[in-house]
Amino acid sequence: MNCLVCYRLYTTVKIRLPAVCSMTVRVGVVGASGYTGGELLRILSTHPHVEVTVATSREYAGKPLTAIHPHLRGFLTGLKFSEVSVDLLTSKCDLVFVNTPHGVSMTLTPELFKTGLKVVDLSADFRLKEVEVFRKWYEVEHKAPELLDRAVYGLPELYRESIRGASLVACPGCNSTAALLSLIPAVAAGLIDLDHIAVDVKVGSSEAGIKPSLGTHHPERANVMRPYEADGHRHVAEVEQELSKIAGRGVKVALVPHAVGAVRGALATSHTWMVDKSLDETSVWKIYAQRYGKEPFVRIVRGAPFRYPDPKYVIGSNYADVGFAVENRVGRAVFFAAIDNLMKGAAGQAVQCMNIMLGFDETSGLRYPPLRPA
Repeated sequence: MNCLVCYRLYTTVKIRLPAVCSMTVRVGVVGASGYTGGELLRILSTHPHVEVTVATSREYAGKPLTAIHPHLRGFLTGLKFSEVSVDLLTSKCDLVFVNTPHGVSMTLTPELFKTGLKVVDLSADFRLKEVEVFRKWYEVEHKAPELLDRAVYGLPELYRESIRGASLVACPGCNSTAALLSLIPAVAAGLIDLDHIAVDVKVGSSEAGIKPSLGTHHPERANVMRPYEADGHRHVAEVEQELSKIAGRGVKVALVPHAVGAVRGALATSHTWMVDKSLDETSVWKIYAQRYGKEPFVRIVRGAPFRYPDPKYVIGSNYADVGFAVENRVGRAVFFAAIDNLMKGAAGQAVQCMNIMLGFDETSGLRYPPLRPA
């Protein structure tokens, strides 16, 4: 009996597979040569229920994984990068992570989907539900609009039950993951003025990917604190989409990302104004604790000496540290979320979604603390 037999039993009778399950699912990674692809391979290389059978890269096809990912020496030995092939993926995989530039997945994923493969998409192609909104922010026509409603937005803290048994999951962007995790409890509880939300996201250089550009190679990126796309970053479309669903009305958000000199990490600082200006921090604490208290990868940060979330203390992990401050003097509340942009903002969250989809323990392959110092 293979893992997919177990999975079918799981989806029909809803029996959770035990953490000690010895079954193995065959997994492919499309777009495996970049930073996020490397993180997927790193996590999956020791995942108790996974065998990585395909890792694709057009540029490095035929070369061993360690030619690009030297940190994986001794892991996934014998596996080489291959060209993208639907036939290869179909014959060797049960589930595929599609980690491609925006615009590529909308062509590839429908082909994989038709074969019955399960897909976890890390691009933006299936995150937004409205074709017009996608066209506005990504300036291309969507080539597979029929799949938009079938794709589940891959934020487990919002859609765990929908992800369970899904065939197509669209993982959020790193900026939107941090912004949403900072704001979800406040919006759901009606704490804040929904017409005035401004999010500042500071993010490390790995967000820009493995290929350097004028603004991202080391001499230009080191030691910077540089705002970019200040007139509207495309990740804000996801934030508005999901907060509007929670609020039951349209929500507009201003989001400005800042490039900082760190290699990894993202910190969302969400500035809001309270509906009830007398609300104290203890009341906010209770609301956040009620929402996130049982979440395996969300930690609420309060108290000295590290009073507020800091990406430094989540690096290398799938954790999100969430915190807040209330300034009653002006009726303001600020909410924070710190993540590793390559983990909870990308590869780690994608594996978390895979675990949920296949009925594994949600934390499988991800149950380890952050690095310190980093």
